[in-house]
Amino acid sequence: MIVTVESPELAARFGVDFDQLWTKRDVGHSGKVDTAPLQVGDTTVRAWFCPGRGEQLAHRIAKAIGTAERRVRIASPVISSAPILATLAQVVTDGKLDLAGVVDRTQVRQVIEQWRQNGNAAWKEPLLRTTLMSGAPFSGKHTTPYAPGSVHDYMHAKITVADDVAFVGSFNLSHSGERNAENVLEIADPAIAGQLAAFIDEIRARYPAIDLQP
Repeated sequence: MIVTVESPELAARFGVDFDQLWTKRDVGHSGKVDTAPLQVGDTTVRAWFCPGRGEQLAHRIAKAIGTAERRVRIASPVISSAPILATLAQVVTDGKLDLAGVVDRTQVRQVIEQWRQNGNAAWKEPLLRTTLMSGAPFSGKHTTPYAPGSVHDYMHAKITVADDVAFVGSFNLSHSGERNAENVLEIADPAIAGQLAAFIDEIRARYPAIDLQP
């Protein structure tokens, strides 16, 4: 998925983030870039950069999901960001929205094993299982586990659609994604949101319903 936006103001914000990365050579101190909305034609766009705005972005996506009235579509290799995961679990339990999505089943299983081993995030597993296996139609791609020289056949799309707002970029819906050098465009446009929701439905139709059994 490639998104092209013709906007000098938006390009300047990407330039600020890149300058932070190149001059400081420290990912942890990058991403502190203005998130005020920009008008690109008739469309409102915000740029989000991690890790500087990682927590804000996670809460922004969670709020969009939690306040959606019609539909939510998710494409993400994994879902482990606490605010997003908690909100999705609540939305699934409420059962009032058209919610569906697709994940990378192999990577989700790996995340669950990591939680069980370190113990400090095991509380997330029930939320994840509620989100993916309690009635909302989530698909899961079986992929090749990472290894040097292995095939990289991951389900790697990273899009969230909540009603007429779309979040698209390199941000995985994960806690680690909040801390990496990632970028996301928040696009408020009914037509674009509709196209991206349809794209997610096309992807999830390729794979079976998620099964988290070993």
